[in-house]
Amino acid sequence: MPFDIKRVYYLYDVPGGAERGGHAHKDLHQLIIAMSGSFDIHLDDGFTKKTVHMNRSYYGLYVCPMIWREIDNFSSGAVCMVMASAYYDELDYYRNYAAFQADANRATVS
Repeated sequence: MPFDIKRVYYLYDVPGGAERGGHAHKDLHQLIIAMSGSFDIHLDDGFTKKTVHMNRSYYGLYVCPMIWREIDNFSSGAVCMVMASAYYDELDYYRNYAAFQADANRATVS
């Protein structure tokens, strides 16, 4: 693990067609694991987009700071475990994609 684990949480009983995520973090590191079932994680660094299908409990997806993520396509009974490098802090979130993209663009120019 490239970080110390400060928080663990789970996404489960997600209704069919629902999405989770829809945000990015300024400083938080995460490891996401499909403990049961499957789901898709859409990743976006402000320039490049990629989708990862998660369906094995022995694979984890490391998500570094400044990556916009959306999670969808949850199978019935899917359980998503997230290990995070810090405790919950609302100030660490980008919840507006345009603001995230503007800061991501500024970071590459600096």
